[in-house]
Amino acid sequence: MAEAKVFDAQGNSKDSRPLNGPLFNSEVKDHLLHEYVVGYRRNLRQGTNSTRTRAMVSGGGRKPWRQKGTGRARSGTNTSPIWEGGGIAWGPHPREYYRPIPKKFKRAAMCSAFSFMAANDNIRVVELPELSEPKTRSMADFMKRQEIYNKRVLLLFEGKKEHLEESCRNIKGLTVKRSILVNPYDLVRAEHVLVTSEALQKIEEVFGR
Repeated sequence: MAEAKVFDAQGNSKDSRPLNGPLFNSEVKDHLLHEYVVGYRRNLRQGTNSTRTRAMVSGGGRKPWRQKGTGRARSGTNTSPIWEGGGIAWGPHPREYYRPIPKKFKRAAMCSAFSFMAANDNIRVVELPELSEPKTRSMADFMKRQEIYNKRVLLLFEGKKEHLEESCRNIKGLTVKRSILVNPYDLVRAEHVLVTSEALQKIEEVFGR
């Protein structure tokens, strides 16, 4: 059974906590995680890149010079793709990249992602520091004591945490999310996952069924 270390608000390790259920103890399916990450990144694409064809660029109409007798190559229009300033052949045009990801597929990928992080001891249950005002140094010191500062860290919380996001947004590599908004891409991208007790309970309720 997988376990997670528990850290207090000062960033010191004090205990460990078992991670029960299939969400943290399933077989890690690499191919499934790969397909999810590819699909997730594909759905992030805007599909707005565009180029102009030979019909869209200015010019054309008149033949640049007569067909024979000039010693130059034959040419019918200055909008040809082989001319500088001409149209682009086979260039990209706006398109829709989005394709829905099935819920069962996402749920299975979530189990694999959490199980992978748990198997590598990369999940930590933490008590967050008290923040009376937005203060980056408090969160930075909290992470330095755990020796995870400047690493890719995902912090999952639940409930109202005043000043938390403002205190974390200037820390390089740190991503803060509500627990129910987490997805497998966030998990496999992170080196360490910090989760509060409330968030862990919510994750087990929502994704552990």
